[in-house]
Amino acid sequence: MRTPLRLAVAQPRCRSYDVAGNAAVHAATVRAAGARVVVFPELSLTGYELDAEPVQAGDTRLAPLVAACAETGAVALAGAPVPGPSRPYLAVLAVDGAGARAAYRKMWLGGAEPDRFAPGTQPAVLEVDGWRLGLAVCRDTGIAEHAAGTAALGADAYLAGVLETADDAAVPAERARRIATTHQVWVAVASFAGGTGGGYPRAAGGSGIWMPDGSPVGRAGTGTGELVRATLH
Repeated sequence: MRTPLRLAVAQPRCRSYDVAGNAAVHAATVRAAGARVVVFPELSLTGYELDAEPVQAGDTRLAPLVAACAETGAVALAGAPVPGPSRPYLAVLAVDGAGARAAYRKMWLGGAEPDRFAPGTQPAVLEVDGWRLGLAVCRDTGIAEHAAGTAALGADAYLAGVLETADDAAVPAERARRIATTHQVWVAVASFAGGTGGGYPRAAGGSGIWMPDGSPVGRAGTGTGELVRATLH
């Protein structure tokens, strides 16, 4: 039988363009989380700076995060721009003790993102210990087609890294409950806290995890450095 999966969502302090510094903070977060999978917000490794250089999978600045995952046996899902054939993608990096790879590319771009990024072309699931984890980034969570396409891949959970303004703090929870109850899946949302570029001087925070019936397991506040944990079963 599939074993329960320990999951955490994090909202770390993030400095714009500072991949090395952010990777170190991510590493400390992974060690503190005590979880098999740790989900981070949208563009967590660069900040929401649309002109940030793409992060290569083998970027040596990610070494502290790779090391933390190796020591703890964790998989970190971090947000970063990654190279594409013509334009970069806005992606989720799956980082473990073996290194990093782009596990998902955001499909539903918003605001100024289409001027910089190419859209991803398909939903994705990442399998960890027999659990099929659907991946999403921010606006994806508001598109019914995205959740349905991810669920159709046999997802047991829907994991998203998001960024919302403080004024839209209720949005991630509303979407999470809708996805959970519609598709009967666990939903975990890592929501950016603090401030970042792109017109987000105050991000919403409020990361959380919801059961398949839409009930919240736990919610973070608005501060940086907060973690929410749950065991999926």
